[in-house]
Amino acid sequence: MPTINSGLPKLGARNTRQRTAVITVLRETENFSSAKSIHHALGERGEKVGLTTVYRTLQSLAEIGAVDVLHMSTGETLYRHCETEKHHHHLVCVDCGRTEEISGGPVETWARQVAADYDFELTGHDAEIFGRCRGCREKTAAAQ
Repeated sequence: MPTINSGLPKLGARNTRQRTAVITVLRETENFSSAKSIHHALGERGEKVGLTTVYRTLQSLAEIGAVDVLHMSTGETLYRHCETEKHHHHLVCVDCGRTEEISGGPVETWARQVAADYDFELTGHDAEIFGRCRGCREKTAAAQ
């Protein structure tokens, strides 16, 4: 997966001021974020980038594998610049959005086996694990 770094030309598109601003916000954000929240963060920084431009930029970054994409059960799509270029999965806290990158472990073996069982050539897979992090569980317990 291409990384979002100072070598912006490697990201496959013309580097505009707006694209650079979106990439900067992604690099500085630890959790998955929606296009709207990225757009809001840009506005808080005084960057004039339209919401449509943010959506287009995120889509183009996702197409070249420069960001991870998380499709929530609510229908919302979230984006994140990941720390590693290696294939990985995520643990995502449903309360605070904290995200941990994890290896696939047995998921990798299972995906290959299921594809082989059905005579499919495996080209990729996604597996995200949702739950509550320790900090959120402790806050909930303390509030009760």
